[in-house]
Amino acid sequence: MIKKIIVSSFLVLFAFGFTAFSQEKTVINDQVAKRKLLGKHLFSLQWISWNYFGKANVTQKNGVYYLKGTQKSRENDDYLEIDGVITEINSKNFKFDGKITTKVSHINEGEPCVREGEMNFAITGKRKYWRLQEMQNPCNEVTDYVDIFFQR
Repeated sequence: MIKKIIVSSFLVLFAFGFTAFSQEKTVINDQVAKRKLLGKHLFSLQWISWNYFGKANVTQKNGVYYLKGTQKSRENDDYLEIDGVITEINSKNFKFDGKITTKVSHINEGEPCVREGEMNFAITGKRKYWRLQEMQNPCNEVTDYVDIFFQR
């Protein structure tokens, strides 16, 4: 029975060319913003440090923009991680679909906190970074500032 299900699933995937499970290309609404976003960036969560930063990298493959990054504490095992795809790029914001994990010793009893799904990063005022707009920590009543800085 299990073999039949596996074979049937494979045949369905083969018949549809695997497209049902592939990521759509990133929607680019602003070429300047696209160029600003592509590449390596400083990356931070205020609970870890305002003085040193992690790294985030935006890459592109087959029209899909990927965002992956990490910031680690120098004092303990706190960290910030991001991994996913950028679904849309606009002049002052971008849409992200993926996972952001924070682990901060004094928040959520020191356990990792995970955000998953669609999120938004935006530039406000004259700031030189995109900030996560869903700032309310889902695991505790604190505000997280997850920032991706422009390249220097």
